[in-house]
Amino acid sequence: MLRQLELAEMDAAARVHRAAFDHALPWLNGLHTPDEDRWFYRERVFKSCRVWGAFESDALSGIIAFREDWIDQLYVLPQIQGRGTGSKLLQVAQRSFDRLQLWMFQRNAPARGFYEARGFALVEETDGARNEEKEPDARYLWTRA
Repeated sequence: MLRQLELAEMDAAARVHRAAFDHALPWLNGLHTPDEDRWFYRERVFKSCRVWGAFESDALSGIIAFREDWIDQLYVLPQIQGRGTGSKLLQVAQRSFDRLQLWMFQRNAPARGFYEARGFALVEETDGARNEEKEPDARYLWTRA
């Protein structure tokens, strides 16, 4: 089941984010505390984005946060990955806008493959000097055909 999330669900969204992030990018583990993650989702993500969740057995298993022109967050619990949850969440954003961009870390090869297989094209790579993690990143763009 997919549906838009409410403010009261942002703590659960932050937990999904942290589990997926730490699994995919273990070298960045510990960058933020759980309290910081919860604050970020309640005060920043929820206030600036549409946040949708995927549920499996009534438990939140994936999230997407998007706004006009941008996907800010897309995370799926590691044990759920590969079952189409990320694709379904991405389709929610793609139905909402004709153009979407996102940033991801260059070393996150599985994420790069996921987006490239769904029509996103690499448009820019940076050395990471402008992001908090100082990790080289890549900007991808999708436009409706």
